[in-house]
Amino acid sequence: MRRFGHKFPVPPTSPTRPINPHVQKLVADIGNQFAVQGEFVLGEEIDSGHINSTYRASYRLPDGAVERYIFQAINRNVFKDPYAVMTNVELVTHHINGKVLRRKHDLGGQTLNLFPARVGGFWVEDGQGAVWRCYNHIEGCVTYNIVENERQAYQAAHAFGAFQDLVSDLDASVIIDTIPDFHNTRKRYDRLTEIIAADPCGRLESVRAEVDFIQTRETLVDILLDLASAGQIPLRVTHNDTKINNVMIDAQTDEAVCVIDLDTVMPGLALYDFGDLIRTATSPAAEDERDLSKVKMQMPMFEALVRGYLDTAGGFLNGTEARYLAFSGKLITLEVAIRFLTDYLEGDVYFKTHRSGQNLDRCRNQIQLVREIEAQEPAMNAFVELQRRQAR
Repeated sequence: MRRFGHKFPVPPTSPTRPINPHVQKLVADIGNQFAVQGEFVLGEEIDSGHINSTYRASYRLPDGAVERYIFQAINRNVFKDPYAVMTNVELVTHHINGKVLRRKHDLGGQTLNLFPARVGGFWVEDGQGAVWRCYNHIEGCVTYNIVENERQAYQAAHAFGAFQDLVSDLDASVIIDTIPDFHNTRKRYDRLTEIIAADPCGRLESVRAEVDFIQTRETLVDILLDLASAGQIPLRVTHNDTKINNVMIDAQTDEAVCVIDLDTVMPGLALYDFGDLIRTATSPAAEDERDLSKVKMQMPMFEALVRGYLDTAGGFLNGTEARYLAFSGKLITLEVAIRFLTDYLEGDVYFKTHRSGQNLDRCRNQIQLVREIEAQEPAMNAFVELQRRQAR
């Protein structure tokens, strides 16, 4: 993988916190149901992520060495069909590990791997109906929560491109669509139109400028969908949560090791994943930043994303996909603006908010990022084409 200059300090591993004796027993009992080795020593809650409950458990082997595992309970409030989620995770992890093993003849503990349950399968259910799984603990790795520099942007894009490359020959039709129409931008737009007409909370007059901005860009929402319908862009297996904290980074080499959090793996377009990388990695501002002057599409970050992504995904992307890389960032950012505005008009019923008007602030933030992308889109397209020519 490409390195960027001098070595940067790495952050500590994901923070953990102690758990009470009741939860210790629960974790130990869950561990007994999986094919793990050794005697249970300690369970700790990993204090990261906002959806699933995640625990790191240590086991002492007969020779005194310690083996660590990750136990995770799937949040049924978010994932209504955890069995479908597990089916997708099993298919993807087995496919990836099989390919890595054939290429390297050794997984080396550096891929995400499910451990089987003792009664068969790769999940167990506790007495409360929670579905649990067991992963290997990838040693010597750290994660970042935000993209702070070009090196991190490159590594994130390199990792997600590598993930897409590894599953590029996996038939997307065997993957279950666990969140139907997740990136169907036409349906997202039409839903907003319905809510505008109903104006259930009487908020429409305060967002006329935002509505006008989105409505003048209605034609954008169909572009990738139409290309996919015409067969110019293939349906692929996609990750659908391409944030840097879903990339494990080797603490010694400072390079990406593998992608984690596969719960949102679904059939989709590769451009959706790259577009969300642009949305989340190129602006230094928080998603709900009110000072829109801080919302920027930083060209050096975009260039690092393109280099990293094409270094690993360039071999399987077709020409149409490559030509729409910059556009994908604009589209996904517009889609997210649509979703925030829809939720605001509905009374903030979907996205969690911590203050009044937060969803509207988020919408305005994303709209400003769309403007930033539009202003630099010719230069973005030119850079993508330059990288493609150099790779030929």
